[in-house]
Amino acid sequence: MKIIVPEYALPTLREKGCPEAHACEYIAVDREGQLSGPIEGAEVLMMPWTLSNETKQAILDLPTLKWVHLTSAGVEHVLDDRMGSMDITLTNASGVFDLPIAETVLTYILMILKRMPEFLEQQSEKTWKRLRLREAAGLTVGVIGAGSIGTEIARLCKGLGMRVIATRRHPERGALHADTVLPQSQLETLLAGSDFVVIAVPRTPETTGMIGAAQLKQMRPGAWLINIARGAIVDEPALIRALQAKEIAGAALDVFAEEPLPPDSPLWAMDNILIMPHNSWSTPHLEMREAAIFLENLTRYLHDEPLLTTVNKTLGY
Repeated sequence: MKIIVPEYALPTLREKGCPEAHACEYIAVDREGQLSGPIEGAEVLMMPWTLSNETKQAILDLPTLKWVHLTSAGVEHVLDDRMGSMDITLTNASGVFDLPIAETVLTYILMILKRMPEFLEQQSEKTWKRLRLREAAGLTVGVIGAGSIGTEIARLCKGLGMRVIATRRHPERGALHADTVLPQSQLETLLAGSDFVVIAVPRTPETTGMIGAAQLKQMRPGAWLINIARGAIVDEPALIRALQAKEIAGAALDVFAEEPLPPDSPLWAMDNILIMPHNSWSTPHLEMREAAIFLENLTRYLHDEPLLTTVNKTLGY
């Protein structure tokens, strides 16, 4: 069986990937997107970001292809109408990014409450001035999307003594570490009741633009919006207007409508915003975790067992 994988996954897969009864031929993709061999006959693709669109399309066109595993949690860059209709199993790297992203959210919250940007500015100016600070304990964080990332965010926030409100498609199933679980139809309740609103839903047609002017007005004037999901989930011009008018206290953003964020974006010059370059997922353990989840699924695939992290192509996650 021929499998196309990122070069970094080869040591793990060659050691543990295929027993003799399932002999595998690996075609490696290096960090420049170059393939180590011909793709004809490939049955499985572990898709790295380094693949060019041309090469990616050639692989997806293979009649032998049966399973595509993404090295990302988001699937919108692959799941078009054509992929939705193809008889190809699609899985993603859900779970791989939970901890680093959740820790970034926690960092945002603590930086805001402890006014670290202001202290860093004072440091650069050699200014000695005490500021009034706040505690996280007792405050409320609203997590939009109680998936694996949202659940990890909730866990860490509970560790700070915060109250957690979460939304999910099936609130009757509950959500770990959340004090209150609401259906998406009650998003207004979450927005009105939270000191920090964290967006942790995948980008789908349903969630694109879900936070607009009306939703921003439902937030508390002293609340912060934190987006570690996808930029398109927020109406960025509406957010800029809300920040300029001080309708909300501020925003901590790791993702944007256009990336890299254009130099002429008003967001750069605002004093009530924290900006990261879509970097919250970064961890030295990323490649190891990606190889591990693919290996687990490969073992299941070879034994005709249900795969983990299977994407529902209709829902888009």
